[in-house]
Amino acid sequence: MKILVTGAAGFIAGYVIEELLSHGHHVSGIDNYSKYGEVKKSYWNHPNYRFIKGDAKDVKLLKESLSDCDQLIAGAAMIGGISYFHEFAYDLLAENERIIAATFDSAIWAFQHKRLKKINVLSSSMVFESTDTFPTPEGEQLRCPPPRSTYGFQKLACEYFAKGAYEQYDLPYTIIRPFNCVGIGERRALVDKDVFSGNIRLAMSHVVPDLVQKVLKGQNPLRIFGDGNQVRHYTYGGDIARGIRLCVETVAATNEDFNLSTDKSTTVLELARLIWDKINPGKEFLYTCDPPFIYDVHKRVPSTKKALEVLKFSATTDLPEILDEVIPWVETELRLGNI
Repeated sequence: MKILVTGAAGFIAGYVIEELLSHGHHVSGIDNYSKYGEVKKSYWNHPNYRFIKGDAKDVKLLKESLSDCDQLIAGAAMIGGISYFHEFAYDLLAENERIIAATFDSAIWAFQHKRLKKINVLSSSMVFESTDTFPTPEGEQLRCPPPRSTYGFQKLACEYFAKGAYEQYDLPYTIIRPFNCVGIGERRALVDKDVFSGNIRLAMSHVVPDLVQKVLKGQNPLRIFGDGNQVRHYTYGGDIARGIRLCVETVAATNEDFNLSTDKSTTVLELARLIWDKINPGKEFLYTCDPPFIYDVHKRVPSTKKALEVLKFSATTDLPEILDEVIPWVETELRLGNI
């Protein structure tokens, strides 16, 4: 199968493209390097991979790139940590609408005139930002109040683009919602505003790398945003990539939506203690709480039943194992000055 991935230089895309290539697919990737600057991936010279430097809003380029593709993974977007949501509240909405409109315009054309069979839309757990139903099943986004953040609202709009393109043009789709993806390869965005936690500049305002770097830099007591009782499901990037591949390959995934997540709940305080003990074994754990960000959702607990039943997908990498990969990577990136 030949697959086009937009946002190919991004964090999740790095895991996804590697997963697709390792299972025999041919992949083309589009990115304009606007987030991190120019980066190289381990698979850059893979014989079944082609990189296209360009903008995902360029409909002409997208059509050319889709002309011989069977499926599209729509991953391009302005995206970042929680401080990013606040700093770029308008740009996230406006730019991501332009990207998704261009993507769907191109996909509809390729479905009608070429061989495209389906679009796979990377949405977000933030579509459930306002829910009070836990575990949160697929479909709850249609019942709960709309997201309060512009990022969450725009990701919900992406899902409606899929709905509209199917209803009017019969374009098949799969909607994919990764939950709290954790792994290596994510750097500080070029446009990130400096955000400090105590005397430490945050890496990406994503909780795992930021806690890791604060502990590595010796912050004591460790500063945590909010009360530490926020619940998350930290899911390994490699597991999410496998779930995305299964969404692409599984016929029964057509015109469906899936939460891709571990079924294990972890509070921020539990995460912080786990990171602390791995870096500072035997040292007393001390922490203090800073005021939370406005859009710091207190509880995010997905239902994973549908993905298991339809895709036969479950996340198998536990948090301690993820941290054993992430901590040394952050340590190296700090030394190189990349985060």
